[in-house]
Amino acid sequence: MKNWKENILAPLLFTVALLILWELACRVFSLPATVLPTPTAIAKAMVQYWPAIWENSLQTLVTTLLGFALAIVAGLALGIGIGWSKFIYGALYPVMIAFNAIPKVAVVPILIIWFGIGTIPAIFTAFLISFFPIVVNVATGLATTEPELQDVLRALGASKLDIVRKVGIPRSMPYFFGSLKVAITLAFVGSVVSETIGANSGLGQMMLAAQAGFNVELVFAGVMALAILGIALYAITALIEKRFTGWAFRAEGIG
Repeated sequence: MKNWKENILAPLLFTVALLILWELACRVFSLPATVLPTPTAIAKAMVQYWPAIWENSLQTLVTTLLGFALAIVAGLALGIGIGWSKFIYGALYPVMIAFNAIPKVAVVPILIIWFGIGTIPAIFTAFLISFFPIVVNVATGLATTEPELQDVLRALGASKLDIVRKVGIPRSMPYFFGSLKVAITLAFVGSVVSETIGANSGLGQMMLAAQAGFNVELVFAGVMALAILGIALYAITALIEKRFTGWAFRAEGIG
């Protein structure tokens, strides 16, 4: 009951209170809809344009999940490699940091040149912006294996592969799932950024078209759709995290 109140009821009540405050502020200060539409106007726009919002939401969701899946595969492989070998760490980590420092919005035009306007650049943008946290956290998890424990395991005849496979990877799972909750939200950012620059569908493209037509309510409806998708996938990732790494959350109120 306590977890239900903390994890569901409290956020729901806060969100409702925030929406009511938003509605009242717009009406009391007579804010024009072109500046900040009311939540009720946004809800009406979501109902009015529901077919377009649904179709474009599915496109953005599929694009994000594909990029996110690529990020998981590449992030796990690179993270394990970096955590496994100091040589791989020294060779790859500086390059990855330099690449991660490049704004991904500057990479999207290059992807469009290579792959054309459409879904593929959005998938790769979602991948590029979300795989770095996974790499860093997996590598950090492997690096937290105590040297003393490794010495004991080696004395018992364990190889480097045995230590990584049976101790390092399981210990890095909380870091891995923690990074997934960050990466899934970043993947949405990457998809939408690419869709606003060069795409034929998706929430980013829909919001850009709505902005050109001064349909501010539809722009905010797209933002709300993105928020709902992001919260849903974050919650699913958190549930999977608890299922596989529940042993890491022993203290009451954590997780």
